[in-house]
Amino acid sequence: MKILAICGSGLGSSFILEMNVQEIVNELGVLSVEVSHSDLSSATPDMADLFIAARDIAEGASHLGEVVVIDSIIDMDGIREKLREVFTQKGML
Repeated sequence: MKILAICGSGLGSSFILEMNVQEIVNELGVLSVEVSHSDLSSATPDMADLFIAARDIAEGASHLGEVVVIDSIIDMDGIREKLREVFTQKGML
């Protein structure tokens, strides 16, 4: 599974989100997950199976496919909860 962390512009906040997602993926022990990052305007539906974005740009990301919407890119508990739900639904946990 490919996960793409996206932000509104630039790459700084999406890189932070990518690192946080990768840490949580490792912590949960989910295998075969590749995490990368991009800005919203460069992201395309074929870049990932799952996209993760903060609430402020989530509407603009709806064309990408399955988008996990989080409240904050630094809220590890919130990100963990959302990813755990997705991984459980997909039978990966």
